[in-house]
Amino acid sequence: MSETHVIPVHTPSRSYEVHVGRGLLGSAGSLVAKACPKVTHVALVSDSNVAPLYAKPVEESLGAAGIAVSTIIFPAGEEHKRLSTLGDILERMAQAGLTRSDAVVAVGGGVTGDMAGLAAALYQRGIQVVQVPTSLLAMVDSSVGGKTAVDLEAGKNLAGAFLQPSLVVADIDCLATVSPELLRDSCGEMIKHGVLADEKLFDQLREDPVCAPGFDPDKLVDIVARNVQIKRDVVDADEQEHGRRQTLNLGHTIGHAIEAASNFRLGHGSCVAAGLCCVARASARLGWCEQNVADRIVACVEAYGLPTNTDIDHETLLEYAARDKKRRSDGVTLVVPTRIGAVELRKVSLEELRHVIDLGCGE
Repeated sequence: MSETHVIPVHTPSRSYEVHVGRGLLGSAGSLVAKACPKVTHVALVSDSNVAPLYAKPVEESLGAAGIAVSTIIFPAGEEHKRLSTLGDILERMAQAGLTRSDAVVAVGGGVTGDMAGLAAALYQRGIQVVQVPTSLLAMVDSSVGGKTAVDLEAGKNLAGAFLQPSLVVADIDCLATVSPELLRDSCGEMIKHGVLADEKLFDQLREDPVCAPGFDPDKLVDIVARNVQIKRDVVDADEQEHGRRQTLNLGHTIGHAIEAASNFRLGHGSCVAAGLCCVARASARLGWCEQNVADRIVACVEAYGLPTNTDIDHETLLEYAARDKKRRSDGVTLVVPTRIGAVELRKVSLEELRHVIDLGCGE
């Protein structure tokens, strides 16, 4: 079994560790006790899909560390990532008697991490949160960096707050129960990280797809840890997305539009992959990168069986992109690849974004 990677994160608001390894759920209690020494009671928040699989071992581990647990389970699915669900979680935290010195432990994928994190940010004006991601997407992306949010009718993640976790525990063994379709979808964010910051990682992902049956879980530990390091480096430099952290939105301007326009029928990673390919094609045609860069990105996404394009009409894509939370009054900041391993930020008007969509989408 591979060694556990311990990745330190240092932001202005909090420093913490991300543990990536195998068989870590049984150590969750001792890790929480070390990271949050004053916590005696936690709300374990999970959804109806993940709780039957992993809530009990985490509960037992916390109990063995002398930490009381109140478990809160909400209905699974992006459609429940709403203010009404958040309200229910907060009410149940209050009924359980949590105090300002207690914490929330999020056990699940990205929706759970976002919901539980926002609940922690709001409860008594802020308590600690520990992220225990059980999906690949949550491990490499949403559990690290402190973004929490719920969706509104107008768009995805429009109501939220920044709250850095006190600890992240990513147990790769949890991925054994993730469906092949969901595992494949999650790879969209990993490909994005390779394009963003690491050509070696990108080539590794292209040559040896991690969603292939029988992929070595020990090797996956190292790949997940490298993804976390990439995100850590960006978050350390820009905690609240004023500058460099915007580069993590590579593929997201068009990807979020695809996701919302499809009423979230497509997975987030699939939408990011499609958005990444669309912006790469447009960038090549506009001279922002070489054609070979776009070709390599599309080929990598194809190797994972993820979408490389969208048939959603361009006006609809522009409409949803204009609603995105990353929009500024005079347009959007678009992240474009300049080569594999490097990107740049380009401020574009909505008319220029329309041109990018026309050039990159729907061939």
